[in-house]
Amino acid sequence: MKLNVKAFAIASAFLWGGGIFTVGLANMIWNDYGQSFLELCSSVYPGYHATHTIGSVIAGTLYGAVDAFLAGLVLAWLYNLCTRCNSETGKC
Repeated sequence: MKLNVKAFAIASAFLWGGGIFTVGLANMIWNDYGQSFLELCSSVYPGYHATHTIGSVIAGTLYGAVDAFLAGLVLAWLYNLCTRCNSETGKC
């Protein structure tokens, strides 16, 4: 079975970006909600700060979506490469 690389990458971007967006919005409503998670994200994504503003939520969402898109792209490509090797030749 082959994965659609583009669809997998887009789905990854929506899931991870959506997760950061949801936690960021919840953190704006309830100040301590997901604070550790957002601080972890701010240590990974340069320019993103875990503050209680809509700008930081949007920045974190965009950073996360781009990051997950690229990771999903590579992961699906590697999966397809490995399954092709195994199905055509029996080895890789």
